[in-house]
Amino acid sequence: MPLFTIETTYRLPVYRQRTYEADTLDQACDLAIADEGWDDEKSDVETSGDTYVTGAWEGRDAAYSGRALDVPSRFDEQIQRKAAHFEVLLGLLKVFAHAPDGEPTDGPFWRRRLAGAIAKAEAIIAGAPDPHADGDAS
Repeated sequence: MPLFTIETTYRLPVYRQRTYEADTLDQACDLAIADEGWDDEKSDVETSGDTYVTGAWEGRDAAYSGRALDVPSRFDEQIQRKAAHFEVLLGLLKVFAHAPDGEPTDGPFWRRRLAGAIAKAEAIIAGAPDPHADGDAS
């Protein structure tokens, strides 16, 4: 049976609470973001993120020593799946928004792409694998 080395990760929120003197909320937020001191940080283990796959290799203890395998996007961090699909959805919206009379001349092609993009977006929201149907927008 084949062996695979899989690297997984989860996000652990680390936070700090500090008071900043500023004229506006925007300025206070800018100061907080620019503040590099984290000696009073706290970890919020109660709200850590879900575990996701960050790398895969064939073989025992093969991390970063062999060819990395393509991991299906359903194993990506959920927020990353959403961000990656955003560009596809935006592109489809632009095609329809700029088409004369609201329908591109090659409407059936774009309708298939649109259906695939919607199906993938619904799968992402449900935490399901990407669909593999006609018009899949992956």
